[in-house]
Parts: sequence; C-alpha cells; structure tokens
Amino acid sequence: MYKAFLIKYAEIAIKGKNRYIFEDALVDQIRYQLRNVEGTFKVVKEMGRIFVYPQGDFDYEEAVEAMKRVFGIYGICPAVVLEDQGFEQLSKDVADYVKKVYGEKSLTFKVNTRRNKKTYPMQSMEVSSELGSVILDACPNMKVDVHNPQVTVNVEIRNKIYLYSENIPGPGGMPLGTNGRAMLLLSGGIDSPVAGYMIAKRGVTIDAVYFHAPPYTSERAKQKVIDLAKLVSRYAGPIRLHIVNFTDIQLYIYDKCPHEELTIIMRRYMMKIAEEFAKKDDCLALVTGESIGQVASQTIHSLAATNEVCTMPVFRPLIGFDKQEIVDVALKIQTYETSILPYEDCCTIFVAKHPVTKPNIQVIKKSEERLQEKIEDMLKEAVETAETVLCEE
Repeated sequence: MYKAFLIKYAEIAIKGKNRYIFEDALVDQIRYQLRNVEGTFKVVKEMGRIFVYPQGDFDYEEAVEAMKRVFGIYGICPAVVLEDQGFEQLSKDVADYVKKVYGEKSLTFKVNTRRNKKTYPMQSMEVSSELGSVILDACPNMKVDVHNPQVTVNVEIRNKIYLYSENIPGPGGMPLGTNGRAMLLLSGGIDSPVAGYMIAKRGVTIDAVYFHAPPYTSERAKQKVIDLAKLVSRYAGPIRLHIVNFTDIQLYIYDKCPHEELTIIMRRYMMKIAEEFAKKDDCLALVTGESIGQVASQTIHSLAATNEVCTMPVFRPLIGFDKQEIVDVALKIQTYETSILPYEDCCTIFVAKHPVTKPNIQVIKKSEERLQEKIEDMLKEAVETAETVLCEE
C-alpha cells in the first residue's frame, strides 16, 4: 500500500543557505543508513520535504529501523502516493484509505491539508473540510475533533498527492557532518559511548581514542571497546578508533607520582594524547563521558585540572546527567549490555585507594615535574605506535 516515506525535519532551525547544507547532509545519511536494507531506495528532496521511494519489494520494518537512526529526522511517515485525478477521485481514495487502515474503530480525527501545488483549484481549508465530510460518510463510527484528534489524516498536494496518517518518531537532532568533527575519549564503560551518541546527535562527526594497558587489560577488553565503537557507529557513521598502548606511561606515573594523584595525572596525559590525535584528524574539540560528581576524577576541581592541559574545547554532553539517565540512553542505543561486560580497562586497573577529589593544579604540576626525564618521549611513542581501526556497523 505504501509507496513512499515522507520525511519530516525541523524546518524552523534551518533558514537561507543553511537549509541546503542541512537537507543534503540528511539525504546522504538516509542513503547511508539504507545501504544494507533489503530493497532499493530512491531518496529525493522537494520543497521542505524529503521523500524515500522504495523501488519494488523491500523490507518495511528494516527500512523504518534504519531511518530511525538518522539524526535530523523528526518524523517518518509511510505514505500512499496518488496521481492528481481530480477531487472526486481523491475523495474516494481517502475514504478507502481510512477504511483500510482503521476499519470499524471508533476514533476521533481531523484532516490536515498542505497545498504546495498552488494551481490546485481548492484551498487547503476547503480540501480538509470536504474530505472530513467524506470520511464521516464512509466511516460513521469516527468523529471529528480538530483540537485533540486520535488520528490526523494528512493530505499533501504536490505534483502528486501524498496521503498519510502515521508519524513514526525519528531521533531528532541534526544530520551528521553539519557541525564539524570531534575526538571522543572512549572507554569500555557505560558513559563514553552515550556521550559519543549525544554529540553525534548534534551533527558532529566523531573519531575516538582508547587507552589500552596490556598485559593489565586483556585483548577482550580491547575488543569490547571496538564493539562499542561499532554500536555507536550505527548512529554516528564510521568511526576511526585510535588504540593507544598506555601501559608504560601509567607505570611511569605510578612509580614517580603520589598515588592519591594518579587518576588526575593519568587523565591529564590521556587528554594530551587525545588532543594530538584530534589535531591529526582535523577535530575541533574533545568529547568525554564525564558527569559532575559521579566519581572522584569528575569533581569540578578534577575536571578543571584535566581541562588545564588542553588547548581545544572539551565537550561533556553528560555533565548534568544522573547515572540512571545515562543508563537509559545506553539501553536505548543498545550499548549497555556490551558496556557491562566484565573486562577491565586501564582507568579501573590503576585506581588509587584514596584519590584526591579537590586537586590543586599547582601541586599537580609540581608532581608532574618528576616525569620530565622521559614523559615527552613516551607520549611521542604512544602516538606513533597507536593502532587505528575503522569501526562501522
């Protein structure tokens, strides 16, 4: 029955030349998400709408699920496509559609007409009123409610006429590639994959860096992070994951610095390394999964201490989230089950028993002076020997 999907997006947010950037990026992402769906699809844009036309047989459920992963989409509307054969034929088609979709159900409804074809001989309000009467005659069990209807029958009059009443929610946000690129510090925990999803939802393309500490962390821990990157890529597109061997740097810090400062100092050097990769990948910011007060390294004092080593902005999409709110998103994007697999990463292996929660930056810098003999060469080696994996669904 359905011959097209009408795609709705937030027109109010895009005006002038930005509209074309937004729409073109959205078309590209829809095509990308549909690439592995059974069937062939034609994606076109037309006057404030994007249409997806299946070419022959296709997997309806799979196509809908794919489009629900496209940031920038606010509504996916399965539509009947009609030729303009006059209002009498349209009335018959609308009555047949409502009877087929809703049968004998007792529902309230209204008709909403959008007349993009200005040469059509009837005004939008007139079309809606006349079609409302047609539906009442064809389906006496239904009643009109223009304020709070259970069903809205939408009629869009263009070169063809699009008839739909279902609006499947999309993820919202902005299309990937419309807001630059950022580098995500990705671990095997619950938070950072969610942070990657949240920043990608605002149109930011992401790459990622993971700090591996063999033999203290296993190959299974590394594979877990690769798997998480692949899950996030279902929404964020292909992710270049830089896997950094951080063992020697961690042991050096462990040997030279006060143990209560270990987490902060290690975190500072992680940020420095992540920024090096960000510069190489033309990123404009770093992204972390930190939330205020969640652990000792995420107090405001600790966040200020780690920020101090960065020259580019650090975005923290989860900064005001409670843990349960983060878990809820992780469940939604299906990263939670992978995140809770019991494979430790380097952050948890070298945790101090009594970490400082209000670090003084000058004191931290004084402790870091003990690392001057080797640390720059170690940082350079860590960057040069990193493994890069392209992660995509």
